[in-house]
Amino acid sequence: MSSFNKGILYIIIGSFWWGVIGVIYFRSLAFVGSVELVLHRVFWTAVMLIITTIYLSKWNKFIKILNIKKNIFYLTVTGILIFINWSVWIYAVSTNQIVDASFGYFIMPILSVLFGYLFFNEILNKRRIFSIILTIISVLYLFYFYKNFPWIGLTVGLSWSLYNVFRKKIYVDVDLGLLIESLVILPFAIIGFYFIYTSGNLDFGTNSLKLSFILTIAGPMTVIPLFFFVKGVHLAGLGPSGMLFFITPTFQFILGLFLYNEPFDIYRLIGFILIWLAVIIYIFDLYENN
Repeated sequence: MSSFNKGILYIIIGSFWWGVIGVIYFRSLAFVGSVELVLHRVFWTAVMLIITTIYLSKWNKFIKILNIKKNIFYLTVTGILIFINWSVWIYAVSTNQIVDASFGYFIMPILSVLFGYLFFNEILNKRRIFSIILTIISVLYLFYFYKNFPWIGLTVGLSWSLYNVFRKKIYVDVDLGLLIESLVILPFAIIGFYFIYTSGNLDFGTNSLKLSFILTIAGPMTVIPLFFFVKGVHLAGLGPSGMLFFITPTFQFILGLFLYNEPFDIYRLIGFILIWLAVIIYIFDLYENN
């Protein structure tokens, strides 16, 4: 198998993992509560990345990253952004709003195109401008008919898009960057665990060793698909990864609609059709320019 084909396979595995395995895992633990689930994701992601950093002998690189103040500033910002993203996404999964969360990941690449133009002077062609306009129309349409701002999808999409903007401003390994981001928000996770424990609502503990073990898998659930996706991008390039990423929100949408029977009326369908048109135009543009 060629390097390019391996890259495509890795990207598909990573995207499928995020879109299916991750959703089913976190949805099955919804009874734990979204707050504790987020805290476990932060804590065990940090633990997992410490282990991989030791295994891959990357501590020298880790120290070099911390010696640059610019890196610390940006990774603190991205740490906050990824915490917001994880929190809202897990809240959506735990409260039967997976379809709304998928909306965020459909619009994320298109928002990234807009931010690329605003922050990095990247060129916008007619197709990309049209995709951005359709995305804005979709958001306004949903807001008008529901009289309720689609905050879950927008927060998921905006936080992840802005995360990519700030990460693009520094050059660090993805895993080491995520480790530092996890360490930035780890103290807040520990404080959160303390308050949940003192309130008597902590599900993690010796009372249920099986559940406690399952909760520790939140770390690998975050890190493993990331490694697959990043490796795939390295081998296959940004263009194919941009197109194949849509596997993630597509499967999230399908699971939310057909497996978890989330509500989906005609107004929401029209809003999504506008987004899907924007996505098709964006993918076609990526295909022609890569």
